[in-house]
Amino acid sequence: MLQNLFYLSIMKTLVVAATHAELHRLFAHFELPEENFIQTPVFDIVITGVGMTATAFSLGRTLNNSYDLILNLGIAGCFDYSVPLGQLVHVTTETFSELGAEDRDSFLPIADLGFGKSTYQSATPPITLPGHLLTGSGITVNTVHGNMDSIRQIEQRFHPLTESMEGAAVFYAGEQLNIPVVQIRSISNYVEARNRESWKIGLAIANLNSWAIDFLTND
Repeated sequence: MLQNLFYLSIMKTLVVAATHAELHRLFAHFELPEENFIQTPVFDIVITGVGMTATAFSLGRTLNNSYDLILNLGIAGCFDYSVPLGQLVHVTTETFSELGAEDRDSFLPIADLGFGKSTYQSATPPITLPGHLLTGSGITVNTVHGNMDSIRQIEQRFHPLTESMEGAAVFYAGEQLNIPVVQIRSISNYVEARNRESWKIGLAIANLNSWAIDFLTND
């Protein structure tokens, strides 16, 4: 814990989220205006907008080597029904699941085509993460899954735990500048045939914000 206190006192963190709603309680706790870019002495916050394109553009405009850590926060869908809604997940591997080519009934990742890679891993966090976090891999998509056939196919292809629309873009940006990324996702729903009545967005956001405030204040 003393190591955490020392590291937090000397590092600068960029907190990244897609929407203001996902960090509403964090803004209120620190008495910050809900703007798209906020600067404080210890951390800055950037609200990117939803999706990997908006995230990439926003990080390209904001991110630089003055930051020691990128903290990506948000809600996510989960493929594992044994994980309770509201559970926090430390996503350590992210894949652009749609980046590649179809070859009849097969999918060829961009790495197989020789044009780069689609999977990125986070560096070991330079600080101990608080709380009881699951660890797993995620996929980043343009279209969230809501069809059982496509869900089965994506599970067979990647065996993901979570699904988001931004995660891999943040990992990519961090790798380009050699800045470690910590991605914490709070599970708001299961990846299934679309059923909004079963979602627990309020619970997921509350748990996410409590964790983020704990991390940023190191109480």
